[in-house]
Amino acid sequence: MITMKDFIAENNPILRQEAEPVSFPLDEETQELITEMREFLINSQDDEIAEKYGLRAGVGLAAPQLGVSKQIFAVYLVEYTDEGERGDTIIDQIFINPKIKSHAVQKAALRDGEGCLSVPHDVPGFVPRPRRVTLEYRDEHGEVHTVKLRDYEAIVVQHEMDHLKGILFYDHIDADQPWRQGDDLTII
Repeated sequence: MITMKDFIAENNPILRQEAEPVSFPLDEETQELITEMREFLINSQDDEIAEKYGLRAGVGLAAPQLGVSKQIFAVYLVEYTDEGERGDTIIDQIFINPKIKSHAVQKAALRDGEGCLSVPHDVPGFVPRPRRVTLEYRDEHGEVHTVKLRDYEAIVVQHEMDHLKGILFYDHIDADQPWRQGDDLTII
């Protein structure tokens, strides 16, 4: 089971390297990594389990964050009602060798900024990203998929894609005006 001690810190050089492509069929070690990444995300969003094991909640996790230089990330995103009740699962997917095929010119950013499991402190500021992306990836069986995402889902996927390229979310923040919102930025 992956715990917070398994995450490498933001100053580790692997987080600044481009991750290696994954070949198919997946070896046993990679299959186990994928299973554990998905389980971590699910557990981190379960209040009881998260408290028991001291997990920070996450919706996405990239292999480089665990010290593994592979082009793999997991996303587990659940919808919640206004009353805080758990709703439908929006995304429960492993993305292998992902590539952004196209993206919108319009930018979006999260109202409160972004966070990261490898960055254990707040970094204030908007992280502008394309509002819509079309992503091509392989699943754990090697099948190729194309998905179109927008707004929050697109931001989550782009955050994880950055990990595969050696980029951290705060690299996108305007150092001089971190909360600058121009006309071209939609806040979600």
